[in-house]
Amino acid sequence: MTTTAPARKPTRIQQRNRRAILEAGLEVFSRQGFRGATLDQIATEAGLSKPNLLYYFPSKEAIHVTLLTQLMTTWLDPLRDLDPEGEPVEELLRYVHRKLEMSRVFPRESRLFANEIVQGAPRMAPHLEAELKPLVDETVALIESWIAEGRLARVDPRHLIFSIWATTQHYADFDTQIGVLMDGRDVHKDAAAFLDMLFRRLLTP
Repeated sequence: MTTTAPARKPTRIQQRNRRAILEAGLEVFSRQGFRGATLDQIATEAGLSKPNLLYYFPSKEAIHVTLLTQLMTTWLDPLRDLDPEGEPVEELLRYVHRKLEMSRVFPRESRLFANEIVQGAPRMAPHLEAELKPLVDETVALIESWIAEGRLARVDPRHLIFSIWATTQHYADFDTQIGVLMDGRDVHKDAAAFLDMLFRRLLTP
């Protein structure tokens, strides 16, 4: 009888190098896009040789897909956290504020995702079908139930979700433009107050 040896746990150095490569990939992809990024750029950013990088990831696409897969979980968590038993307007406003905060804290991740979608989601299409669509469908049903109960104003749930994404992620995806127009000031505090007012007025019955 033969037994399969258990997989070795990565060493601390291997774990550190893998994190460095993913961090470097995030920086390069968010700046250059997938097509403009190269393994040489990522290796240089990570402080590793290209052969060393290829020991951990066989291709540029492997790094990109790993980053996008990790990002999808982070990106969808606030939507999953909507409480069906909560007060509808406050639940949706909490979602707005969490999405805006994510744009502040994770601007590179937001641009990475936006670049992938603009290119037609060649690497993320299966995740959009398997993870994003069912969650959005479930959220739409929840919003429709709140509207039917008279606890929300009558709005189109899907366009509401799209509007929340557009108004919050804009601050990450177009931060250079915003920085010029706002003289480099940190606009997130004012943005939070404005979006709270905007969506509260829209959603209150």
